[in-house]
Amino acid sequence: MKLWYFIMKRLFLMVIVLFGILVLVFFIAKIIPADPVGALLGGNAPPELVDELKHKLGLDKPLIIQFIDYIKGALRGDFGISLKTNRPVIEDIKEYFPATMELAIFAIIIAVGIGIPLGIFSAVKRNSFVDHFSRIFSILGVSMPVFWTGLLLLLLFYYKLGLLPGSGRLELFIIPPEPKTGLIILDALLEGNWEAFWDGLKHIILPAFVLGYASSASIARMTRASVLDVLRQDFIRTAKAKGLPKRLVIYKHALKNALIPVVTLIGLRFGSLLEGAVLTETIFGWPGLGRYIVNALLVLDYPAIMGGTVFIALIYSLANLVVDITYAVLDPRMRI
Repeated sequence: MKLWYFIMKRLFLMVIVLFGILVLVFFIAKIIPADPVGALLGGNAPPELVDELKHKLGLDKPLIIQFIDYIKGALRGDFGISLKTNRPVIEDIKEYFPATMELAIFAIIIAVGIGIPLGIFSAVKRNSFVDHFSRIFSILGVSMPVFWTGLLLLLLFYYKLGLLPGSGRLELFIIPPEPKTGLIILDALLEGNWEAFWDGLKHIILPAFVLGYASSASIARMTRASVLDVLRQDFIRTAKAKGLPKRLVIYKHALKNALIPVVTLIGLRFGSLLEGAVLTETIFGWPGLGRYIVNALLVLDYPAIMGGTVFIALIYSLANLVVDITYAVLDPRMRI
């Protein structure tokens, strides 16, 4: 199967999945026994005011008309007006998503930078001190909740030592850079605003490490298992029998094949990070997408909840698509 055909097939499947998610999100929102108008206006609001708001939101239309309007709007990127911010939901997402994107990029860099080397060394030095350390590191990373790790790091580096800031993306007295990309560190670098650059870098270290550590533990375990499996293969024994240097056998022959399942895990981890890490963003006061959706849930802001859910589904589907394409490039057998 040619690569372009494989990509088109995956795109078609992604469209079907997204349409199914749109249908589920809409009808689940209608089934839930909650009244967003009542939550917004209160229980003692005049009936005429309630009717006016329902008409404004289109809630007085037949269900099938509401569904058609919702699908049409979603195809245009229009998810309605947020009941809390009174702005288009897509504008809110554009404002909050760059913070989540920035945090996810730094977290996945930390995860890959720690997880893959640790997994490789653990497999090559099996049953050594490095291997035992890697196992303990992975078990702790997988088992410790992110909110617990975040609180411990805040207690140590912010409260006790005062080395790193506690919350937010910048200090209040720092002038933020012009929002070209929405990524404060990148914007500050492009603008030459070094004060904002270094301050933004300090603010992102703790939340990125919390998320990166949890992901690096899974990546290290997967890398170790995959490398050990490949090292048992016949072609590795043949390479060793030919007298090739051990370093060349591991890094050229074994690692290329061992990293295929690891790439899948990294892609899925990155996609989940882009959804917004609710607990981490809440603990560190990070104004990201996950925190935005949670705040919308608290006030029954249905347009924001539905729009955020569909956007997250789109991001995760795109991450899966990139993983599938990468997998097909690394291993042509996957195209069959």
